[in-house]
Amino acid sequence: MFSSTLPVRLAPFVIAILAGGAQALSIAAPWNGQPQWWLQLLSLAALAWLVRAAGSWQRAALLGWVFATTWLCATFWWLFISMHVYGGLAAPLTALAVLALAGLLSLYYAAACAVFGALRRHTAPVRALIFAAAWMIAELLRVTWFTGFPWGAGGYAHVDGPLSFLASRIGVHGIGFVAALLAFMLSLFAGRAALRSSRHWIVLGVTAGLLAACNVATLPAASSTGDRPALSVALLQGNIPQDEKFQGGTGIPIALDWYGRQLQASTASLVVAPETAIPMLPQDLPHGYFEALKARFAAGEQAALVGIPLGSFDQGYTNSVVGFKPDAPIYHFDKHHLVPFGEFIPPLFKWFTRMMNIPLGDFNRGSLGQPAFEWKGERLAPNICYEDLFGEELGVQFADAALAPTILVNVSNIGWFGNTVAIDQHLQISRMRSIEFQRPMIRATNTGATAIIDDRGHVSHILPRYTRGVLAGEVTGRTGITAYAWWVSRMGLWPLWLLGLGIIAAATLWQRRLSRIPSERG
Repeated sequence: MFSSTLPVRLAPFVIAILAGGAQALSIAAPWNGQPQWWLQLLSLAALAWLVRAAGSWQRAALLGWVFATTWLCATFWWLFISMHVYGGLAAPLTALAVLALAGLLSLYYAAACAVFGALRRHTAPVRALIFAAAWMIAELLRVTWFTGFPWGAGGYAHVDGPLSFLASRIGVHGIGFVAALLAFMLSLFAGRAALRSSRHWIVLGVTAGLLAACNVATLPAASSTGDRPALSVALLQGNIPQDEKFQGGTGIPIALDWYGRQLQASTASLVVAPETAIPMLPQDLPHGYFEALKARFAAGEQAALVGIPLGSFDQGYTNSVVGFKPDAPIYHFDKHHLVPFGEFIPPLFKWFTRMMNIPLGDFNRGSLGQPAFEWKGERLAPNICYEDLFGEELGVQFADAALAPTILVNVSNIGWFGNTVAIDQHLQISRMRSIEFQRPMIRATNTGATAIIDDRGHVSHILPRYTRGVLAGEVTGRTGITAYAWWVSRMGLWPLWLLGLGIIAAATLWQRRLSRIPSERG
């Protein structure tokens, strides 16, 4: 009896693990680095089918937790490299740390599935809305935990899909809501009764037709550039080995020499060097180095944006970008959204960071909405590393159309995570920001992906990863404000919060009313 029923009891959890792994692959497939929108829908549909058949909210929560833990572990497993390979943390402890992070974040999705499991007494369309709302709330919660780590959100799988046209209207998390709604609808077809129902097939046909129409509507089209002249850019990729990058005898001399030469020799109108390209404070650089950079761009027709740490022991330090251009004081942008454990240490966790051999510290935060770097009629808005993961924060700069960025600039160093799918995932994140705001984004990175992305999210130029080189190209800024940029700059993510919570609240009240009807009749 036990041996015959055990596989049946375990089958839903095996499906949840497989579906969670598929959800991770959908963000950026390891075989080509591209998002797979259809796989995201199918994997989430498998979870919806599981929680519909769970029988109790507790079992639904457990299935959701297993799905999400697998999905997140398979999405950011590369954290293992930064902590073990470069940080020297023992492999078992590192694996446990990655699992613990995924497991903690997955509690949000467990709660979402529990809410769905508890609100069962509704028609299929209402349950679809409940599932989508609860799922979106879980994604929004992940934006805020420990200052937020929403890496691998399901909406990023749709940067190339038929839902991408929604990005400039409702953003990546709004796309996640629509995707969850569609996934639930797909889950309704997992049964013989549904397969024999003409109504279900009509719904499937209409849904497929709408998706196809959206796909046609989002085919690549020429970007509207008006009479704005193109800006020539040179994006530097130093490929400094991460285990040498901050070493005085190896990586630092290499970085100072190579980036210094490229900045001096470039003929592009704008030169961009990645995050901490100059890995020393200006006052600690070799005598005359920083002054030579200032002198290089003090006159002429060229400008530069360079990643460098700033500050002092007394004032604190910032992860920054400095800008040089003729006849102007030095511009600087200070990173606002710091990385937990990398750029600031959360309370009660210093014991954990002491176990790793990584230059960790507490940096000062820059402010939101810092002024753009103006050059050749363009307003270039820098963001550093995973700051482009938070579209609601980049959106603050779009509140005033007259001052809104015309070009987004990301400078990164994700060499901490090796030659892995993290590079592809980060590229898809940047592409989503370009679509949401309809702005080109140029990316200068240490190891990849150094790229030029147009205002529709298409990669026009890219350097091979883990090579040292310069990406030359042209980029044309854009003006105008998308619907997403308008509301997110004024209200943040509150419209999505209110939508999700409103659906859950209405469903809860209606279910309570339904539960009182028999007693009222009695």
